[in-house]
Amino acid sequence: MSTISADRKLRATTLLMAVGVGVAVANIYCCQPLLAIMGRNLRVSDHHIGWIATLTQIGTALGMLLFVPLGDIAERRALTVRMCVFIAIASTLTAVAPSFALLAIFSFLLGLGCVVPHLILPFAAHLAPEGSRGKVVAKVISGMLVGILLARTVAGFVGAQFGWRAIYWISAILMLALAIAFRRLLPESHPSVKMHYFDLLRSVGSMVREHSLLRESAAIGALLFGSFSAFWTTLVFFLAKPPYHYGARMAGAMGLLAAASAALAPLVGRMIDRRSPKLGIAIAVCLALAAFVLMAFTGHWLIGLGLGVILLDIGVQTGHISNQTRIYNAFPEARSRANTVYMVSYFTGGALGSTLGNLGWNLAGWPGVCAIGAMMLIPALLILRSMPGEQVQMVKNFKPTAA
Repeated sequence: MSTISADRKLRATTLLMAVGVGVAVANIYCCQPLLAIMGRNLRVSDHHIGWIATLTQIGTALGMLLFVPLGDIAERRALTVRMCVFIAIASTLTAVAPSFALLAIFSFLLGLGCVVPHLILPFAAHLAPEGSRGKVVAKVISGMLVGILLARTVAGFVGAQFGWRAIYWISAILMLALAIAFRRLLPESHPSVKMHYFDLLRSVGSMVREHSLLRESAAIGALLFGSFSAFWTTLVFFLAKPPYHYGARMAGAMGLLAAASAALAPLVGRMIDRRSPKLGIAIAVCLALAAFVLMAFTGHWLIGLGLGVILLDIGVQTGHISNQTRIYNAFPEARSRANTVYMVSYFTGGALGSTLGNLGWNLAGWPGVCAIGAMMLIPALLILRSMPGEQVQMVKNFKPTAA
């Protein structure tokens, strides 16, 4: 195959992966602009309905631990297709949930299955040639971030027009279509490692203990996403109060505003390929912190809130790309397990952020949310200060088959 044909095939595969992760990841976040509608429909308070977002993220964190490591020992395409079907079933159950208790259970199951993006990201990194891995990963992550943010936009508009259950029916159909597309169009990808499942899980623990690089990226990713989740979980409640009096549509429109920043992902990826991932992480934390300071003082004006949304999204996006490029470069034979550590931390941070954001909202309103978001980023600055400044090198002494 010629170099030009190989490049075209890689671009087409990357595009399919980017679209796929966007559709799949949307299932985690589509509930956020609909929480107020869900609460009214099921007759529960803002405090209780906020747990739907938290339980979905807890389910995702557990799914990361249980399923994502399989990407190092299982055929990746078949595993990804099966998880798409699992999400379709969980979305259907969520759509028909008759009570808050069952909605909570099915939302947890939906989160448990929403690991498809994190099976695909190591897959994409494996297919990418050296020297362009950051760019390829960035393109796939840009699809994921568009999915995260447009999930809120689409869910907000669909929920306001047809009720909150409609978005889950749509999701079930899309996930089945995605399973078919992946089965037909993605290449097979067989792992180079042979290991029993429980040995695989034990090796994940060994990676955490032995490599500070992985611990640093996981902690910073968790703190960035925690602050992000604190904001997005409570935004719909803030917009429903004075001075705004807006509903789910405006919460969705804020997601559309933030999604525009996903166009920066390829630029971020190229910067990371040429420079150090540490630079991207430093920029990320500073932008996210600046966003919360700005929104604390100007969030009651729409222009201030909108600027804060853009800054926060660019910051979290930049941090995510930088962290994942860093660990994929460092663990070439164990990318799925490295991604497991990172993403379990990431969604644990997200669940914590949703919980703390909800608490901050109930205790102190919007200033409480901004304070929670900013405080979650202070430890990230301290970790960043202790990180080495050199380019990330491959971890050569890691034994991928070690228990």
